[in-house]
Amino acid sequence: MSDSAFLLIVRRDLRLAARRRIEVLLPLVFFVVAASLFPLGVGPEPQTLRQIAPGIVWVCALLAAMLSLGSLYASDHADGTLDQLLLSRRSLTLLAAGKALAHWLLSGLPLIVLAPLLGLLFDLPGRSIAILALGLLLGTPILSLLGGIGAALTLGLRNGGILLLLLVLPLCVPVLIFGAGAVAAVEAGLSAQGHLSLLGALLLLSLLGAPPAAAAALRISVH
Repeated sequence: MSDSAFLLIVRRDLRLAARRRIEVLLPLVFFVVAASLFPLGVGPEPQTLRQIAPGIVWVCALLAAMLSLGSLYASDHADGTLDQLLLSRRSLTLLAAGKALAHWLLSGLPLIVLAPLLGLLFDLPGRSIAILALGLLLGTPILSLLGGIGAALTLGLRNGGILLLLLVLPLCVPVLIFGAGAVAAVEAGLSAQGHLSLLGALLLLSLLGAPPAAAAALRISVH
């Protein structure tokens, strides 16, 4: 599969998502609503809100990203596209990479855009908001890549959504820790470089390892 075919996969998924706008918007609405409820329950104390903000935003971002993973390969599996790709002997690795990129563009990128608004809601200073957005920029692609492996492994299974969460959430815990830790470090007057460097290393490992692993999982699930 050439680079042009890789881009075609991304464009195809984006076009299909444009026809299912409500389905695409649901994770984003969940992200905003879930994060907005915490200040109402915790109270308006600014110091408390600043302390809990990084963890809340990252947990809500993680759960929002998981909401759309169940349908990542489901439609292609239902209409026989995956079977055709296997028969054509084209690269499933690039297919998995294209699917992950499309998922990130639809779910991860909007979360990054919305994160500064939530940072203001939690009374975070400007530098902390910038680090929060940078951490999400490094971390959300990892969620899409790892989620692609889980979506491929659970393809066609009953109650696959629950199993998908059980498989993917533990893998995403380091991303959650380092992403929230970067903002907490800035709030404590320390450097966030170490946390961001670890997120960058995890992103590189995910880029190299997740698409081949998802491709192998697809072969197992389809057969």
